[in-house]
Amino acid sequence: MLLQFGILIISFVLLIKGADLLVKGGSSIAKKFGISSIVIGLTIVAFGTSAPELLVNVMASINGSSEIVVGNVLGSNIANTLLILGISAIILPLAIRRGTVLIQIPLSLLAVFVLGTVANDILIDGGVVNFITRIDGIIMLLFFAVFIYYTFSISKAKGESEKVLKYSLSKSILFILAGMVGLGLGGHFVVSSAVNIAKLFNVSESLIALTIVSIGTSLPELATSVIAAIRKHPDIAVGNVIGSNIFNIFWVLGFSAVIRPVVFMPILNFDVLFVIAITILLFVYMFVGKKDVIQKWQGASLATLYVAYIVFLVMRG
Repeated sequence: MLLQFGILIISFVLLIKGADLLVKGGSSIAKKFGISSIVIGLTIVAFGTSAPELLVNVMASINGSSEIVVGNVLGSNIANTLLILGISAIILPLAIRRGTVLIQIPLSLLAVFVLGTVANDILIDGGVVNFITRIDGIIMLLFFAVFIYYTFSISKAKGESEKVLKYSLSKSILFILAGMVGLGLGGHFVVSSAVNIAKLFNVSESLIALTIVSIGTSLPELATSVIAAIRKHPDIAVGNVIGSNIFNIFWVLGFSAVIRPVVFMPILNFDVLFVIAITILLFVYMFVGKKDVIQKWQGASLATLYVAYIVFLVMRG
């Protein structure tokens, strides 16, 4: 048992370090070829922070572990919204841009509505089993392309940029290769150890994915948002979380479904509804008390709600 948890922890370290090295190497090479910081921030860096979720899901898709594929995405979005934003707001009240409130939060809500719609073949079409098909995955990826286009337009208009460190070409290539190895090995062993832990405790793979795996793959977002809050950059703290939630559904889950159709367990509908509920709660919080600010008490309530959700998951099994 301890061995499996040890493998899981080491795998998370490989995933996170691999994503970091891939971002550093890719960003440096892109900068050398004159690609703007804006494009680097929106592509390499953004994709890099979502790489742990993506690699875990790709490995799970290949292995046919559908519960991990969907559970990881839902669990990551719940951890992002409740745990990461909650902790960040406790550190520093988070002032949110009006565009994020009126466009990006509703877009993240749309993403989970799309997931709930394409996944419920039994409920909507009277099917025998719920499948997120390759066509569903392509639809999600199309939504993702629209989101990237919108984000690029906003960033260009506001002149936002991502600071990029430049390394030698050989060092950059070494970073990319090491990052790919770290992501590949980390993704493989996260999935295998999570399945083994589920078997050891006689619990569902979805429970492990919704808790341990989702928190582990959300560590890059947690680190980014907490550091941003400490440094008093609320835009980064919030934008990182909302953007990640949209990435997880449209990009990570969409790509996973294209690789291999994903079986959706009806029990996960509760978690889909929970993501909808907490996204609406986050939107409502923008109009309660200090407008467009996640206050400390609101952050504490989000973090407390996450603890309650984990307790519920454990009781549900």
